[in-house]
Amino acid sequence: MAQLVGPLRKELADSLSSCRVLVVGAGGIGCELLKNLVLAGFKNIEVIDLDTIDVSNLNRQFLFQKKHVGKSKAQVAKESVLRFCPSANITAYHDSIMNPDYNVEFFRNFQLVMNALDNRAARNHVNRMCLAADIPLIESGTAGYLGQVTVIKKGQTECYECQPKPTQKTFPGCTIRNTPSEPIHCIVWAKYLFNELKTERGCLFGEEDADQEVSPDTADPEAAWNPADAAARATASDQDGDIKRVSTKEWARSTGYDPVKLFNKLFKDDIMYLLTMDKLWKKRKAPLPLDWTEIQQIGEEACGTGLKDQHVLGVQGYAQLFRRSVETLRSQLIEKGEGAELVWDKDDPPAMDFVTAAANLRMNVFSMNMKSRFDVKSMAGNIIPAIATTNAVIAGLIVLEALKILNSDFDQCRTIFLNKQPNPRKKLLVPCALDHPNPNCYVCTSKPEVTVKLNVHKTIVQALQDKILKEKFGMVAPDVQIEDGKGTILISSEEGETEANNNKFLSDFGIRNGSRLQVDDFLQDYTLLVNVIHSEELEKDVEFEVVGDAPDKAPAPSAPEEEKNIANGNKDSAQPSTSSKAAEDDDVLLVDSDEEPSSSTMEASPESSNRKRKHCDADTDDAVSKRKRLDQQPADDDDEDVIALD
Repeated sequence: MAQLVGPLRKELADSLSSCRVLVVGAGGIGCELLKNLVLAGFKNIEVIDLDTIDVSNLNRQFLFQKKHVGKSKAQVAKESVLRFCPSANITAYHDSIMNPDYNVEFFRNFQLVMNALDNRAARNHVNRMCLAADIPLIESGTAGYLGQVTVIKKGQTECYECQPKPTQKTFPGCTIRNTPSEPIHCIVWAKYLFNELKTERGCLFGEEDADQEVSPDTADPEAAWNPADAAARATASDQDGDIKRVSTKEWARSTGYDPVKLFNKLFKDDIMYLLTMDKLWKKRKAPLPLDWTEIQQIGEEACGTGLKDQHVLGVQGYAQLFRRSVETLRSQLIEKGEGAELVWDKDDPPAMDFVTAAANLRMNVFSMNMKSRFDVKSMAGNIIPAIATTNAVIAGLIVLEALKILNSDFDQCRTIFLNKQPNPRKKLLVPCALDHPNPNCYVCTSKPEVTVKLNVHKTIVQALQDKILKEKFGMVAPDVQIEDGKGTILISSEEGETEANNNKFLSDFGIRNGSRLQVDDFLQDYTLLVNVIHSEELEKDVEFEVVGDAPDKAPAPSAPEEEKNIANGNKDSAQPSTSSKAAEDDDVLLVDSDEEPSSSTMEASPESSNRKRKHCDADTDDAVSKRKRLDQQPADDDDEDVIALD
């Protein structure tokens, strides 16, 4: 293969061949990036990725072939790159970057880190590790035709968490189908399941696609974990012309949409099949199948008080809701006649009941806390596709920024946006000057501090750990000490030390209005001081509020009229966010001045939001958010077809 760039200065060429770089992620962007790095002259590369190759990756992740399905992305990417650049020294890790083995000392082994990730939790973690190690980080992402690259350097630029991020709206297809780890993954799966079952005949989405199926496929080579079997299945697929798939909707129609049979297929048989893919569960908690007959013998838990939509039912309750909703939807299809379709509508009770029940049953299978109908309705939304060309453009821009850093031209580094359409200056690529650190950032400021408003008599220690410290503030293994003069340990990251505290209220430990908590995450080398404000006047269904300028709190738009927008989230629960109404065409970034702006000044006013590009922080190779989100999609547009792509 030809060299990617022209001749480099000898000093820079030597730097490329001697420096060590870390690539986090070997998916859509990662494949393109690894290819670019070796062709540009980088010799010492380490790549880490937890995922295995899914058949749906093959249309754009060009380092993988059918025979590789089921194998480690990082390892296969290494092997494929070495075939055309055998002189490179590449180390592959089939692991999570959040594993404690990859500590600050590990990151200090590198001159440069490049992210090619597909989820925000890992992005936040790598951001903090690079800050702690004082190593430059190149962050990147794509969402459909949109893309973004930026450079993060401790003390000189904004970090990844300096500015608010909209709730994520895209998720890897293989995660949706095989390894969901968050409730939103189960909700997307359930919504697509509704689309699978809503038509009586024919293929709703046209030509069969690897991404348009919700359950494991016995004809898919990814099921063959033995390499020989995988190769044999791949060969058979070639002979047949393609991989043959069993459609869920075809099977469901053949059963007459029998709710019990559907239940046992989706939550028992398919899950048992997933368990045969043993490599998936070596570093993940394995799912637990559900059986209809066994569930009927379980006593239903009391729902408690409050509005019906805000109750979280037990497994039996959601199983019965699943049965009733399937029967109702089946009756609606019969009434509409042959060839009828049901259109997804979050305000249609049977459709919402079906998605709520199916999503919660899947959450239970994968050991997640189940959600109320209200929460599920709030989190339902869209998935957008990944585009191979976008990945390729962004990967090229990453290498160009890397060359600037290694050439000691940091002042030339830029945030670069890739637009779907040319801007008024007829440019698709728009460079912006890097912004300075946000002095109110609770991650990269010298003494991170936040104020949290909550009810100390109702908030338990487990909620503080899971919902506030881990979910809201992105910690991995927090230790919490109360500043009470005694050094009381409230939460310990060491297993078995403080589990007895989990279900106790904060007030049981003397925490009250004005209390201060010192929180340490030793893996991230991160300390956060949490000031507690006790309040008994929080809004309904709000467990806590972060007071002030926490990065995840988006600024209020200046437009007088606001509307509530409920968007997908990658977290355990999603909260409504307030945004100005999105205009019809918001794909284009407005650049009027001939002078190069900073990324923070790339914001358009609400009045000109019709020319502002979409904020592209998506869960599928999602773009890093460098600007405040003022123009999210209206809630009414969030309930169209769900397409689970990588």
